[in-house]
Amino acid sequence: MLAGVYRGIGRLECKEVKAPTINENEALVKVRAAAICGTDMKIYTKGHFAIKEGDERILGHEFSGEIVELGKNVKGYEVGMRVGVEPNIGCGRCSSCRKGLISICPEYVCLGITIDGAFAEYVKINEMAMMQGNMIPFDENTDFDAAALAEPLACCYNGFESVRTGPGDYAIVVGAGPIGILHQQLSRLAGASKVMVADISDERLSFVERFEPDVIINSNREDLVEAVMKHTEGKGADVVITACPVVDIQRKAVLMAAKKGRICLFGGLPKGQDMVEINTNIIHYNSIVLTGTTGSTVSQYEKALDLIHDKKIDTKSLISKRFTIDEIKEAFDYALSGKGLKTIIEFA
Repeated sequence: MLAGVYRGIGRLECKEVKAPTINENEALVKVRAAAICGTDMKIYTKGHFAIKEGDERILGHEFSGEIVELGKNVKGYEVGMRVGVEPNIGCGRCSSCRKGLISICPEYVCLGITIDGAFAEYVKINEMAMMQGNMIPFDENTDFDAAALAEPLACCYNGFESVRTGPGDYAIVVGAGPIGILHQQLSRLAGASKVMVADISDERLSFVERFEPDVIINSNREDLVEAVMKHTEGKGADVVITACPVVDIQRKAVLMAAKKGRICLFGGLPKGQDMVEINTNIIHYNSIVLTGTTGSTVSQYEKALDLIHDKKIDTKSLISKRFTIDEIKEAFDYALSGKGLKTIIEFA
């Protein structure tokens, strides 16, 4: 089969590799659409601790496809089913796994990072993933490329649940990339009375316009905290989501939050820049909840697929350009250029 193989920092190529084989408790999925994630780009440009020097890895963890082979012991699935796959696979033994929190399992593995993933014609869904229910069917009313973005939506849903956005809330999402736009859509779906989106890029803010937030703020041209206060009648935002890896935005998050506000530090910071000075007295006296989330659970992934299927969340409009697997290098170059939102690798 053809696969996009990462061979070290800055080294990525499409080449012929042996297709995976499965045992009696596993499944083989023909990949139909796989999206390039920010994590994929970080691995490509900076490497990853889970991929040692000299190792090769097939990247790709945001994907959908169809089942082409099932182990004889697998029940509840059929060859030909269209499926999405939650890529995080827990150990199944620890306290986090027993709560279903596989993305914070200390021994979790992830398709496309610690084991081979979906930038390939076929991907194996291993025994532990099958036991944990990571492979979730969807019907023909959902396009493969839209379903491929269930994974980032599931991550956003995790953040959304942590801040409990509800009717009447004022919400600010800082970052107008794909993640910020998904957060904006979730906030609107939850009934927030005013959804604000901020970024420093006019190009990114032009993308978000089609999703109709109530307020768009270019924080390169106006003070972000002052703008949020102006649009909330001085109250501040009930929900603050930092969908960008920026130190100053995390520091300002507590300054733009309302009393009893909830903050999700969604975008992780670069290594070496992750010490942030925050006024904890504001958190204390204004009873602010400050949290962070990473990854998602199988349940959250399933909810994300349902939202896409029911057309409650639009993921397809996030797709800016499509490539084939033999164009994997060009696809990464385009994604890294920042010209679009989501870049998709499509398979026939």
